Amino acid sequence: MHTPTVDSPPHRPSTTRTARVAAAFAAPSVLLLVLVALSWEPLMSLDESIANTTHGWAVDERGVTHAFRILTDWVWDPVTMRLLAAAAAVWLVWRHREWWLALWLAVTCAVGTAMQQALKAAVGRERPAWPDPVDSAHYAAYPSGHAMTATVVLGLLVWLLHRYGAGPVLIRTALAVAAVSVVGVGATRIWLGVHWASDVVAGWLLGGLTIALAMLTYEKWLAPTRT
Repeated sequence: MHTPTVDSPPHRPSTTRTARVAAAFAAPSVLLLVLVALSWEPLMSLDESIANTTHGWAVDERGVTHAFRILTDWVWDPVTMRLLAAAAAVWLVWRHREWWLALWLAVTCAVGTAMQQALKAAVGRERPAWPDPVDSAHYAAYPSGHAMTATVVLGLLVWLLHRYGAGPVLIRTALAVAAVSVVGVGATRIWLGVHWASDVVAGWLLGGLTIALAMLTYEKWLAPTRT
């Protein structure tokens, strides 16, 4: 019986599944972008209804609002997320000499940031305006930078843990923390009245699309060269 040697070239991974995932994120991302750009009335009405309801809660529940401001400004802030990504890149280089993978991680995060800023400038959507605001934010509303950045960074970090053989308990814990953080940061942005609900959904979808495209790039060009 023939036994393959350890020096056999690595099998080139199939990109079909990842391409399908990318398409699954791309389709609703484009649709939502078009609906927002056209100010489609049913979506605008839904956004306004959600915003009015959550703003009333935010004004009444000051303790919850204060806690959400701490979470959104410090724990789930895009700067915090980028620092996590930078720490992961340093770890890849220092512990594993993974220069190319560290660069891939950094470029993916940078591309995600560039994408969200370009869309903000192109769409130019106004944020909700309140006579009694509980928080403030800069730049245009669409998409939510907080939601998109958290999705990209935490999704990539969970994948890195899986790739480097983290145990099932750690993986499940990381997935739970990532899920709570991604959903939580979106909820805080709506609660604080600085984003419409569709801004947050767009951030999640575009974050998933960014990860899928990054994985497609990895499988196509980086993975086949590794043993």
